[in-house]
Amino acid sequence: MVAKKSRIVIIGAGMAGVTAANKLFTATGSKDLFELCVVEGGSRIGGRINTSEFGGDRIEMGATWIHGIGGSPVHKIAQEIHALESEQPWECMDGSSDEPKTIAECGFELNPTLVDPISSLFKNLMDYAQGKKVFDESTGDVEYSKLGDKASEVCTSNGGLGKLSVGSFLRQGLDAYWVSNKNQDEELKLNGYGNWSRRLLEEAVFAMHESTQRTYTSAGDLFTLDYSAESEYRMFPGEEITIAKGYLSIVQSLASVLPPGLIQLGRKVTKIEWQQPETHINNGYDDTRPVKLHFSDGSVMLADHVIVTVSLGVLKASIQQDSGMFNPPLPSFKTEAISRLGFGVVNKLFLQLSSTHATKGQDFSKFPFLQMVFHRADSEFRHKKIPWWMRKTASLCPLYHNSSVLLSWFAGKEALELESLKDEEIINGVSATVSSFLSKPQKKERENCHSHELCNGNLNSQENSEVKIAKVLKSQWGNDPLFLGSYSYVAVGSSGEDLDTMAEPLPKLNSCGDEPATSPPLQILFAGEATHRTHYSTTHGAYFSGLREANRLLQHYHHVGV
Repeated sequence: MVAKKSRIVIIGAGMAGVTAANKLFTATGSKDLFELCVVEGGSRIGGRINTSEFGGDRIEMGATWIHGIGGSPVHKIAQEIHALESEQPWECMDGSSDEPKTIAECGFELNPTLVDPISSLFKNLMDYAQGKKVFDESTGDVEYSKLGDKASEVCTSNGGLGKLSVGSFLRQGLDAYWVSNKNQDEELKLNGYGNWSRRLLEEAVFAMHESTQRTYTSAGDLFTLDYSAESEYRMFPGEEITIAKGYLSIVQSLASVLPPGLIQLGRKVTKIEWQQPETHINNGYDDTRPVKLHFSDGSVMLADHVIVTVSLGVLKASIQQDSGMFNPPLPSFKTEAISRLGFGVVNKLFLQLSSTHATKGQDFSKFPFLQMVFHRADSEFRHKKIPWWMRKTASLCPLYHNSSVLLSWFAGKEALELESLKDEEIINGVSATVSSFLSKPQKKERENCHSHELCNGNLNSQENSEVKIAKVLKSQWGNDPLFLGSYSYVAVGSSGEDLDTMAEPLPKLNSCGDEPATSPPLQILFAGEATHRTHYSTTHGAYFSGLREANRLLQHYHHVGV
């Protein structure tokens, strides 16, 4: 009698799921040990990796950057498949390496002598929080170290280290900076520019960097981002780059070794039945396969092991809405970790400039890499036509030199609002914003300028502020039922331990690390960026998690994983 092979089902064909499938399928002798299947609820592979086209350019609707090329498995694959070069224009963001043009609301271009110290302050405070900065007294960096020490000390005394947020730490750092530069601030306080004072400008430049940090972390409010966990997050060394042939080429390469039909698209799982050690209830179909998957079309599938790679957003919804996705429900140690961790929304907005904006020869190069410094939302001086959802957008820039496509990033409630807006509303809102920034200040505002230390002598030299937008394209991760957000972060009240908990398989291993004897082992395994303690929120974190769970199963079947 031929022994029945075990069946492994992977839920989700994103980076984690496809990586796990690749590893399991290519392992020596694996085909004799188990059947393998990937079920994907959507109509495509890639998950939160979604390469597309807009305005003739290759763009990324989701994952965009290789975060450090030194040691990155994503970069290694991209090199191997020659994906780092392309004849088709792509979202290479080469303009972002140029000197940005930083303009304050109402068209005042700021001098680097004001912008650079605040930018350095923010960068060094984040480096301090992430524990990756070795301060050098000879270069003056020690001053930033002292500011970081002071900020951390004040925040800790106010709320305790366990409750300290990145947002509160950053603001304490800014306050400490102002105290240390009090004499200079007093001297320049009267030298306002238009309705801007030096202190207001410094705070607004700092807020611009906070807005960028929101998109990096997906924390819509930095006061919800845990300070202690920042030092655990790891990035690879080297430059950050995009992938010329598209991020999807990485997933396609990993999937290319899988035979046709192994990945099943349009197969949305609605319920996962499994057996707890205490109950060991027969699922009624096959006592030898402990897991039963229910699909939206009413079909079922039995499995010995299921690797769940759905987003943390989907897991949060499953426990908050008591959807019955897991039966029996997930144990409390798992649901508590899911609840505590953060999962935010980040969206990208692409805008194609009308050809009427270009001069003869279709030259779009005059649109700058624009950094936008806004008045506070409650300021009486704010431009009333700029919509609230634009006010935490830090930049607007071409995809590359002379591209007709501009890109802007949104996070939090602004990102969700973007999803609900019609194209016409977006075009009107962005046009009003750009007009405010690229128009020359009005005569009354120019007459109020007494300080060349705050801005350049020419004010904003943009000749034609009218930017006509032909069409827009936006990502909509927050309301997509297959994702319900973008990526994870460690929220205040959670910790790196919660990320480790996310990775624990069910049934839970006992204290000795052994499998429970009363129930089939490794029924449900978890992979995805939100299950990696030091590389959460990244594609390479998802990649590593897929390898981890594949290796866990290979070791279970006495194959040595790599």
